[in-house]
Amino acid sequence: MSLRQAGQARVASNTAAFLKKHAPFNKMKADALQFFAERAKSVFFPAGEEIVGPESGNVRYFYLIESGKVQARQAGEVAVTEYSILSLGAGESFPIGAVTAGRPSTNLYTAIDDTFCYLLPAEDYRVLMQTSPEFNLFCTQYIASLLDQSRRQLQIQFAQRASEQQTLNSPLAGIGSRSPVMVTPDTPVRSALETMSSAKVGSLVIAGEDRKPVGIFTRSDLLDRVVLARLPETAPIGEAMSATPLMLEEHATAYDAMLAMATHNIRHVLVTDAEGKLTGVVSERDLFALQRVGLRQIRQTIDSADNIAALQHAAGDVRQLAFNMLAQGIGAEQLTQFISALNDALTRRILELNLEQHSFDGIEWAWLAFGSEGRDEQTFSTDQDNGIVYTVPEGQTAEALKQRFLAFARAVNEDLDRCGFPLCKGNIMASNPQWCLTLDEWKEQFATWVRIPDPDALLNATIFFDFRPLFGDAHLTEIMRRHLLMQTGSNPMFLRAMAKNALDVEPPLGKIRDFVTDLEADHPGKIDLKKYGSRIFVDVARIYALAAGVHNTNSIQRLRLAAKRLSIREEEVNAILDGLNFIQFLRLQHQYLDGDNSGQGNNLINPDDLNELDRRILKESFRQARKLQLRLKLDYQVN
Repeated sequence: MSLRQAGQARVASNTAAFLKKHAPFNKMKADALQFFAERAKSVFFPAGEEIVGPESGNVRYFYLIESGKVQARQAGEVAVTEYSILSLGAGESFPIGAVTAGRPSTNLYTAIDDTFCYLLPAEDYRVLMQTSPEFNLFCTQYIASLLDQSRRQLQIQFAQRASEQQTLNSPLAGIGSRSPVMVTPDTPVRSALETMSSAKVGSLVIAGEDRKPVGIFTRSDLLDRVVLARLPETAPIGEAMSATPLMLEEHATAYDAMLAMATHNIRHVLVTDAEGKLTGVVSERDLFALQRVGLRQIRQTIDSADNIAALQHAAGDVRQLAFNMLAQGIGAEQLTQFISALNDALTRRILELNLEQHSFDGIEWAWLAFGSEGRDEQTFSTDQDNGIVYTVPEGQTAEALKQRFLAFARAVNEDLDRCGFPLCKGNIMASNPQWCLTLDEWKEQFATWVRIPDPDALLNATIFFDFRPLFGDAHLTEIMRRHLLMQTGSNPMFLRAMAKNALDVEPPLGKIRDFVTDLEADHPGKIDLKKYGSRIFVDVARIYALAAGVHNTNSIQRLRLAAKRLSIREEEVNAILDGLNFIQFLRLQHQYLDGDNSGQGNNLINPDDLNELDRRILKESFRQARKLQLRLKLDYQVN
């Protein structure tokens, strides 16, 4: 061995010894360490020297600090990470995101002290990523850490918004009902009660033609001043109302209303303009909703609700609590499941209330949820996708029973609409005779779609194959699922057709620009995060679940369980799920902000409006979607 070779061997040995002291190298195999040690070179950077930055072009090296300190500083005005300046020491590396993506660094790295760094060429870095699972996982976790940084940024942003919205200093002009129900003082009691009933409200404002309130009538007044007082139903409501109601002007605060309620032992405050004309009503519940609503209180409200009006309030509380959780940095997977769980409770209570007028005793039946609700993946913006499955008892006719179920379903669909779940534009609802079927009819429908996978069948499969029971006899849906999995498991041509259909939509990644933003003709410059983002993950998850016989409908659970049965590496699945969760998280925050707190915003975002960190993670998330599609394409040999 020559002196030169001996020197190189000694340097490589010293490098390997250093690597063993720091993560992830301390967990890497000997050959991977040797590979790094032989290909990396040690370079000196005097204090104050710029090491790499945005002006350096595409990053050519992976840097690992051996000694000294390096400062990472954000370049430009756009926030890339949660920090503006970060100090890195021995054993820390940079710029992982840039060298992984083969692009310029978004941060400027400068030596604070005299510093030695190991420089591994980018091409060798990529080889090490492919050959060392430990190194690959380290870099994948780095990307995942960016997701955490993004969530913390959004937490700060949303916490500020929550603080602004959930304060007792808020003016009454933006709180409570802005369309109060009014009648004149001479309105007969019966007519006033009919007005309350049809409007499904618990209070009436009594006002003159000039909209200036003279009284209020509530349900407690009904008992004391009508029923017990034996007031004739033809008497004017003015004789039963509470005169001189408490009124506050619009500029008064929620705190003023709360204090007034506590002082006068009342539950409603009327809101007026400067001229004394009625503009709204604030209830005790409205003030409760301003504060951080708790899960237990909402569930108690839902479970004890005896009318749709109470459930409408509860639906608002669900959205408020979901927003609170978003502000606290709760992840997308947990948040969508949380929203779905409370929406389930709301739906069940609506079903129970309607069953008081529709009896199905002795009949096996179940209310089904499809689509995002069937997957436990509801966001703030969601409409109805539901159906009914039932069996026909001996002695009854299928058609007569179906008509009874359709009448029941129409009432439930209308009540769901009142509680913030819009009627489905595609009429995928239990009140549609197409989706109110016997068990045998559902089985035959599934079999037909699988047997003849035309475009309509494939579209229906993406909706109806994601089903679960919300109410009734759950064993009926298990029979449906076993039948479905038997049909799809024995028909690979159907799964291949679904795979081909799932590959028709690609992630909006540009070859020159970061993103393709001209896919929606009516929305130039925008990306539909559902159509070109989460849907891709959902579609692939469904196919692998059907192929692997997975009973779960939730996309994340489907991918996790299918991955085990299909021997997909855990770190690969985790990276995919990180991508899906980030897209879902962006959808949630955009829907809330775009929806002006109503929770009915859209999925269209302008990537130029995102900060650099979120643009970077979104691009990586779309890459994960593309990798998932590539695997599907190879598995099902789709051209």
